[in-house]
Amino acid sequence: MQLLRRDVVGRYRGSILGLMWSFLHPLMMLAIYNFVFTTVLRVRWAVDTEGEQGFAVILFAGLIIHGIAGECLGRAPTLLLGNVNFVKKVVFPLEVLPVIVVLSALLHAFIGLLILFGFKLIMIGSLSWTLLLSPFVIFPYILVMLGVSWALAAIGVYLRDVSHIAGVLVTALLFLSPVLYPLSVLPESLRGAAMVNPLSFIIEQLRATVIFNQQPDWVGLGVYSLIALVIAATGFMVFQMTRKGFADVL
Repeated sequence: MQLLRRDVVGRYRGSILGLMWSFLHPLMMLAIYNFVFTTVLRVRWAVDTEGEQGFAVILFAGLIIHGIAGECLGRAPTLLLGNVNFVKKVVFPLEVLPVIVVLSALLHAFIGLLILFGFKLIMIGSLSWTLLLSPFVIFPYILVMLGVSWALAAIGVYLRDVSHIAGVLVTALLFLSPVLYPLSVLPESLRGAAMVNPLSFIIEQLRATVIFNQQPDWVGLGVYSLIALVIAATGFMVFQMTRKGFADVL
């Protein structure tokens, strides 16, 4: 908790507004994306979303999930490189560092969800009890990001190019995931491939619970959770198997 606090507070240290940026940043992004896609490009969703406001809510839900991946993929490859002092302390549990990154991303996602709930209530005028199911949707996704963060943090020590690859991947995921469009617009032949993307299923389920007032696909969520556990365990295994050489390389 001390490391998490240091991470979050340190991000805004020196700025006039401080932690207020954690609220202002998603609000600004919501306003920008809403303006570009509804006013400039005049994009409409493939289902009835009660006009431009509905589109903004749907878009923002996808951006929240993508934002978690963006922060984890963006920070994990250079995490140990930026904390050499911890790496060389034998008694320090290095596996905690990727956990801090994931928790920090989750905290900002939680703030984004609060903004999403408020925006939906103001613009559409209703909330459903199904939004209480959103933590069940996000939790297995967090396990996936944790496993990926452990693996990238370990590999990034030995292969510095990983950070550059991860940066490109973050941008690619924005367009290869159903953030800016629904899966229904894809041809049938591509929908199966799109669901291999770990973001796709979670984005669709978050929209179902928060926006469309539906329960998630519990069977699909169960399968996703099992896969998430495997990914988390694999990432942790990679981290533990390679950690002996961290101090020597750094």
